[in-house]
Amino acid sequence: MKRLLTGLALIALVAGCAVDTSPDASPDAVAAAAFRAPGPKKLTVITMINNRTGKGGHTALLVNGSQQVIFDPAGSFREERVVERGDVIYGVSPGWLQAYKSAHARSTFHVVSQEMVVTPEQAETALRLVQSNGAVPGAYCTNATTSLLRQVPGFENIDVTFYPEKLMQQIAKRPGVVTTRYFEDDEGNVTDAIAAGFTVPQ
Repeated sequence: MKRLLTGLALIALVAGCAVDTSPDASPDAVAAAAFRAPGPKKLTVITMINNRTGKGGHTALLVNGSQQVIFDPAGSFREERVVERGDVIYGVSPGWLQAYKSAHARSTFHVVSQEMVVTPEQAETALRLVQSNGAVPGAYCTNATTSLLRQVPGFENIDVTFYPEKLMQQIAKRPGVVTTRYFEDDEGNVTDAIAAGFTVPQ
């Protein structure tokens, strides 16, 4: 019984993670959407933080390697213009990255981005890992992200956790991390924000 209650509490805490029932984009669509960001290679941990409690609601990982993608495990950022396969969002231009943050930020949550410059080898390892991982069950967003991160050289000391804010605290201790916070004050949730309509970002 205790284990069941713990599991139910965990699901409540990470309610931003959901079971993804949308169909995967085709390999051709994924290839066509590929976007290569300029500048140094980076990994960015993205955490949705509850404005009232300070607890995390969702974890995602922005990978800027040979192409820029968002690993959005058990995420809700799904719409016909979003090219997603196996919980990886492709074609992440600056406009789509902003759309992703804007869809998650609202009166109850804000978005914390923790950006780290990495080597091309580290970025490619992370890209390969997220692409091969496949879809993640609901409430396992941070568990999946930490499990993958610790396989990247230089990140082996990342502790596996289910709690977004615990990963955020671990990343904050790493040297050279650049942290930004994004706020909006609208109501609703991620699905509502997408359904409300936004122009296709560039």
